[in-house]
Amino acid sequence: MITPTIPVEHYLYLSVILFSIGAAGVLIRRNAIVVFMCIELMLNAANLALVTFARHHGDSAGHIYVFLVMAVAAAEVAVGLAIIIAVFRARNSVNVDELQDLHG
Repeated sequence: MITPTIPVEHYLYLSVILFSIGAAGVLIRRNAIVVFMCIELMLNAANLALVTFARHHGDSAGHIYVFLVMAVAAAEVAVGLAIIIAVFRARNSVNVDELQDLHG
């Protein structure tokens, strides 16, 4: 039995759709936690594109870059959530529009 393969274009279309949803969420939403989730969605869309190109070209460099992006995303989540918790404790809100000054 021959297993059907999915063309590279379908993976790239999915990557573009995920990135667009993430970008729209960053621009439209006001909750800081949702904005961070949309940024993570954009990073995952970029990871999908990197893995797709790596598989298509038979090169493992794309997979290495994905691990690098995942490490940066994990650090970003840790620091971002710490900042969000600190802001929430100080102001009782995580609305991005209410955060005009971030100096101490």
